Amino acid sequence: MRTRPRRLTVLLVGAVLTVTPAACSNSTDENVVSVLLFGDPEELVAYRALIEEFEAQSSAEVELIEASDRDDLIARLSTSIAGGSPPDVFLLNYRYYGQFAASDSILPLDERIASSDRLAADEFYPVAMDAFRWQGEQLCLPQNVSSLAVYYNKDLFERYGVPEPPNRWTWNDLLSTAVTLTRDAAGNKVVGTESEGTQAVDVYGLGVEASIIRVAPFVWSNGGEVVDDREAPTRFTFETPEAREALRNFLELRLAYGVIPTDAEIEAEDDETRFANGGLAMLLSSRRATTTFRSIEDFEWDVAPLPVYGEQVGILHSDAFCVTAESPRQDEAWGFVEFALSEEGQRALVATGRTVPSNIEVSRSQEFLDPGLPPSRSDVFLDAVENVRPTPTISTWPEIEDVTTAILEDAMYRGIPVDEVVRRLDDETRELFARAAVPSEGP
Repeated sequence: MRTRPRRLTVLLVGAVLTVTPAACSNSTDENVVSVLLFGDPEELVAYRALIEEFEAQSSAEVELIEASDRDDLIARLSTSIAGGSPPDVFLLNYRYYGQFAASDSILPLDERIASSDRLAADEFYPVAMDAFRWQGEQLCLPQNVSSLAVYYNKDLFERYGVPEPPNRWTWNDLLSTAVTLTRDAAGNKVVGTESEGTQAVDVYGLGVEASIIRVAPFVWSNGGEVVDDREAPTRFTFETPEAREALRNFLELRLAYGVIPTDAEIEAEDDETRFANGGLAMLLSSRRATTTFRSIEDFEWDVAPLPVYGEQVGILHSDAFCVTAESPRQDEAWGFVEFALSEEGQRALVATGRTVPSNIEVSRSQEFLDPGLPPSRSDVFLDAVENVRPTPTISTWPEIEDVTTAILEDAMYRGIPVDEVVRRLDDETRELFARAAVPSEGP
């Protein structure tokens, strides 16, 4: 399995950047709220802007603790909670917060939301709010409500006479487009894994990671299910014809069609970097990539909806601010979360392009939909909201994702038969499903 690039671990206090090995803050200052998250350098611009806005009108200061990646954040959070010195606030995707919800490590926010004069529960997209409800309680407030979309290089489409993706297109449309746009350095089409010219592939038609969250929306669109019970899953269900077909087609992208880079090429240059450098015609990613891609100067790009088999279905991408139950500064921590998720706070983040605001009104504002800033088709993300589905919110889901990613990478890059992939996905995750805690009293 390939390793992924890791980000530098930094600690930001206000606008000051310093390197530190610290796990989490041990500050005893009642006016300093520690916030743990991770992100690319471009994303930090968004959070700095948010912090500056908050500090300008509050007596509290914010200590922003930057983890190197998701695994580092979870490790820091787990260790600090166990050690009795957790951050006051953390930002985490709904797919990973279940383990902390199950251990009662997150402060329920229902009463604080109800009494707030800055925000109200009905201002947010319900699908994002529901993703952070655990046993009937609202544990965290969603910052964003993104979905998977197709980023595409408009210049490459024009160069090779390929129409830009329409508002509704199919998996076969995506595949044929990727095949057409996979070219060697001489501009010749590449057929399968063999080039019509004499040079190696210079531009791949598509970039997509081999993970369960990339496969899932295609399984759903094809009429299948990923798990046996969305609320309390006990196993994967890729053995059904609908799920197996979508899985097989997904895994064939590399070895059968050659439209995505090899694992060695991804190890040398990840998909986001390759797209930014002009080496990918299309990339499947969430809104998170927008901040990085707005720095591209060599070509124009945009986004298109996710292709479908039948039903238009997407997968939810949503992060939320949570207050730790053992925080000694719960009131101050809530003050930051309340501001960050208020209309004012969400508008501060929108300008960076980082998020699809969870606040419904802000998501429909000119700041977010501004056609003068790429992507010009930002409405693609809003149109997808009504059709997105979450993955199961269970305590062992992060471990399940890690196991399945290893299996799917082996299959995509080394050609494991689909029957064996289906068997391994089931066999190697059964125990993880069995010991999962679930939000049994859901929304």
